[in-house]
Amino acid sequence: MNRAVGDRTATAPPNGVSWHAFPTAEVLVRAGTRNTREGLTRSEAASRLAIHGPNELAAAAGRSIAALLAAQFTSLIVWLLLAAAVVSAFLGEWIDAAVIGAIVVLNAIIGAYQEYSAEQAIAALRKMTAPLAKVARDGGVCVIPASEVVPGDVLALEAGDLVAADARVVEAALLSCVEKSLTGESEPSEKIADAVLPEQTPLADRLNMVYTGTAVATGTARAVVIATGMRTEMGQIAALVASAASGEQTPLQARLARVGRILVLVSLGIVAVLFAVGLARGEPVLGLFLTAVSLAVAAVPEGLPAVVTVALALGVLRMARRRALIRRLPAVETLGSTSVICTDKTGTLTVGQMTVRVIVIPVEDDLQTLDVAGEGYDPIGGVSIQGRDPGEGERTSLLRMARNLVGVTNASISNKDGQFEAVGDPTEAAMLVAGIKAGLTREDFVARCPRIAEIPFDSDRKRSAGVFQHGGLAEALVNGSPEALLSLCTHIATAPAGERPMTDADREAILSSNSLVASRALRVLACAARRLSDSETREAIARPTPESVERDLTFIGLVGMFDPPRAEAREAMSRCRSAGVRVVMITGDHPKTAMAIARDLSIAGDGDTTVSGAELEAMDDASLARRVESVAVYARVAAADKLRIVRAWQARGAVVAMTGDGVNDAPALKGADVGVAMGRGGTEVAKQASDMVVTDDNFASIVAAVEEGRGVYDNIRKTMQYLLGGNAAELLFMAACLASGLPMPLLPVQILWINLVTDGLPALFLAAEPVEGEVMRRRPRPRTATIMDRAFLTTMGLTALLTGGVAMGVYVYSLRVSDEITARTHAFAVLVFAELLRSFSCRSETIPIWRMNWRTNILLALVVAVSFALQIWSHHSPTLASIMKTTVLSWKECLAGVAVACFPVAVLELVKPFRARHSLVRVATVKER
Repeated sequence: MNRAVGDRTATAPPNGVSWHAFPTAEVLVRAGTRNTREGLTRSEAASRLAIHGPNELAAAAGRSIAALLAAQFTSLIVWLLLAAAVVSAFLGEWIDAAVIGAIVVLNAIIGAYQEYSAEQAIAALRKMTAPLAKVARDGGVCVIPASEVVPGDVLALEAGDLVAADARVVEAALLSCVEKSLTGESEPSEKIADAVLPEQTPLADRLNMVYTGTAVATGTARAVVIATGMRTEMGQIAALVASAASGEQTPLQARLARVGRILVLVSLGIVAVLFAVGLARGEPVLGLFLTAVSLAVAAVPEGLPAVVTVALALGVLRMARRRALIRRLPAVETLGSTSVICTDKTGTLTVGQMTVRVIVIPVEDDLQTLDVAGEGYDPIGGVSIQGRDPGEGERTSLLRMARNLVGVTNASISNKDGQFEAVGDPTEAAMLVAGIKAGLTREDFVARCPRIAEIPFDSDRKRSAGVFQHGGLAEALVNGSPEALLSLCTHIATAPAGERPMTDADREAILSSNSLVASRALRVLACAARRLSDSETREAIARPTPESVERDLTFIGLVGMFDPPRAEAREAMSRCRSAGVRVVMITGDHPKTAMAIARDLSIAGDGDTTVSGAELEAMDDASLARRVESVAVYARVAAADKLRIVRAWQARGAVVAMTGDGVNDAPALKGADVGVAMGRGGTEVAKQASDMVVTDDNFASIVAAVEEGRGVYDNIRKTMQYLLGGNAAELLFMAACLASGLPMPLLPVQILWINLVTDGLPALFLAAEPVEGEVMRRRPRPRTATIMDRAFLTTMGLTALLTGGVAMGVYVYSLRVSDEITARTHAFAVLVFAELLRSFSCRSETIPIWRMNWRTNILLALVVAVSFALQIWSHHSPTLASIMKTTVLSWKECLAGVAVACFPVAVLELVKPFRARHSLVRVATVKER
């Protein structure tokens, strides 16, 4: 729940009433401030500083580098690998021992660095607070360190200032603040000192409050500080960030931990069973011990951590090419498990730039609606009416309208490397661009009609005006809300006649057009004008006032604008639906606007609802968890609300990705399974709290990252199938021979050689396999899903039976026709050949070898060829043969071994069509849903 700011200070109002609910006079009394000019005395400030403490965010107690490194050695599989390294060293396999040790140490260093980087979010929050502040002390304004601001201080604010503490505005002149980082609103928020608001007013609507870390956009003000340090809204977010991380493992970490536990049990079981069987048969104890331990080491795929790291790192590179930068390696795979994406609207689903879409102008005795093409602040575009160019009369009215659009604005458009950006108010920038599309630039207009006076916008009048020299006379141009402006209009423009008195029917038609445009979730503004007499012109130049300028106006037209959806967002939504990924919009915008965009992008369906921040605050966690699956849009929400939404989905078993760009998004970014920050418009706080940064702020890039994440998971699964299938085949072969009373089929050095040749580089290049085309037509994996599921174990068992069976057959046949050493050599060669050939089959679980594109993983083919050459060389080199305790094989025997080794691969390929049919059923199920 969001508590009122005022409730967290020593001078808080009683009964939990918020500061924004009090009149200004009562605020001063309750805050213990004499008046806005004198402020506190220095002695009072010192006393309050001792009570409340410095105005700083608490620094999180960070862990030392040594502690971070030690934490990397708590995994069961890491300890198993360390044991494998010790055993390898004991057996004299120093290279294996060194490689395994290097893998463990490298992973520990990478993991420690990533955790250290992730803990910098609160440090970034601390940097956002203002270093200095202007306050009233002892009757004068002085500049003090922001850390010395105390409750009851009076802040003196002006344009460009960073607000040093949460404060209640008691005096304001045209004050507006940029609060996007805190509320999600992209436009400056206007502030009104005299406003008295309901206690439950959402933070984004508190017009009489300013907050720590936000910036003053326009105007001046005096504001009484009511909260400092960790009691501010920014401090509350810092506390949420510190506590947001749930401490749960990522899906990949959980799955690998389960695999590690299984491998430990299997390894211990192998050692115990084979040692017991060998003892019963009277085998030499030392040789039996070395063989059993070698098999236990072989059962552990020591290359797995390296393979996983390589797969994730390659995923990082591929995602970077698709404009997604990964900050934590495990996030790559977690993205592939994502079942819910909670996304902001502004700048992610939309272009983040206000765009005029509709212009309504009077033409003769009718109102005509014109469509404006183009997107964002790019001035390329045009104006049309029902698909055609405007006629002569329509063009005349449109150009008259364009004067208001380009004249009454202080915004401008900049072009940085082909990217058009607004400088100034986004609404004024959108109107400026619309005027350019209508055929009039501000430079041309100002050259002919220079501005001689200006009346800025304020929230009471809800309009702004400019006075321009036009020939020998002056003309006032006024823009504002339709309701505020229409009441001042006495005439209506016509083309080509000029203007005529406005009738009741005209007013009804204008209001009807206004309602029609607003129903499309567009923000509507009206434009009007008036010619001034000589005396009025002189008065406007000397002292322009709304009363003298904004009267007896002529209605010019309406403009409808909005932040349009990105062109690629619709396709991204379609891909999410095909992939079974639910998209939820969380925004600071108004509910109606948010729902209109959600329906336009097919985020919300007929049965989906919108929940506002006030409604969400009234729900407990259990109620939210029950409703969360039916809510498509959350509007006007606070930082704590976003984190609650993420946790409600996680409680339902979902793997949640959360996007955000503001300070208010940081807790949810850190609490989500994958936090996704925006690269262009995102704050440093959001980036530090995230797992991934999207460089183009585009939702489609997030969906592309999900696709890459699924591909990474597939590659890890394929590689594990390759590694464990081969190891299982060795174990089955050894166990079958011992159970049958046959001589030991493989020696310890041969077992370790098989691991070295087949489990190393081929597995690494399997991890580099490109993403398969159908990954985004599958349902997301459940959080509780395991890598070693029934299908995985079935394939692994079939592989073990086929490969182990072929090796057993070769061994038994060779024992009959030759000696034990030759038979062991034949079985040894066939096992290696079969494993290397099977790496090609493991490239896909459903696509047969003959349909694969070999050029997409040419390095795997090269590695397999080199490994084949090494194996054949070992059988033709007397030195290696003596080390391996094998005989020299002829080329004919080698070719025969390769031919026999093709049998397991052939059978596995014949099984793939059945697996493909099962995959198609799953895809169809996703589409039906």
